[in-house]
Amino acid sequence: MIFSREYVGYLARHTVKHLIDAKVIKTVKRPAVEERVYTGLLEELSLEDRINDEVRVILDAYQEEMRRTGASYSEMFKKVKTELARKYKAVL
Repeated sequence: MIFSREYVGYLARHTVKHLIDAKVIKTVKRPAVEERVYTGLLEELSLEDRINDEVRVILDAYQEEMRRTGASYSEMFKKVKTELARKYKAVL
């Protein structure tokens, strides 16, 4: 993940504070809202890590074929990652 969990927590707290100050949301359970925002941010930010892990699993399965055909691992990684991002409708 690009950011540390502590920074994601900071972003969540700051986002909730900004939304409350701007009167976009109203809540009496601010910590609960911050926790839900934190969870959502963390899930979105870790999506690329999960996609990278899935790409590695796929390429491991085709490793022998790639070796025979002379395919570049880095090029195949980019292609498979792009396809998975499209499949999951992710913006990376």
